[in-house]
Amino acid sequence: MERLKIDDVTHWSIPVNDLEEAEKFYGDLLGLESKGRLGKSRMSCFNAGPHHHILLCERKEALQRTPQQDNRLHHAFIVSPQMWVAAVRLFHERGVRIAEPVAYREGGHFPGRELYFLDPSGNMLELTDPTWRPGMPMPTYEEIIASN
Repeated sequence: MERLKIDDVTHWSIPVNDLEEAEKFYGDLLGLESKGRLGKSRMSCFNAGPHHHILLCERKEALQRTPQQDNRLHHAFIVSPQMWVAAVRLFHERGVRIAEPVAYREGGHFPGRELYFLDPSGNMLELTDPTWRPGMPMPTYEEIIASN
């Protein structure tokens, strides 16, 4: 045997500084489905769609990371076009830190429009609307907020 064959992913782990704060952010704001804590550990499981699981793991010591330190390390979530626009407005209303300007990717592996933002622990996340195509409108973050 020259290499393994992975069938699927069990979960991805995201390090957080404050588990309760992270549970509210990922559950209440991002709308991921909470599956509960793992026993008496400082870990909490969430579903992001039917086959994608995220495990929030509280760090032993709080650490604030920046996207520049981590070479743009991030986790990306797919949303509908309507939810993408709603997220831009909701993040503005709630003061969620935006990491980069709204981006429109015309090609490559992951085309679509992108919104990069930070969770309370400084982890960079991305919302992607993969339905966006070249030739469609390309409003800026500010224009989306102003277009209520």
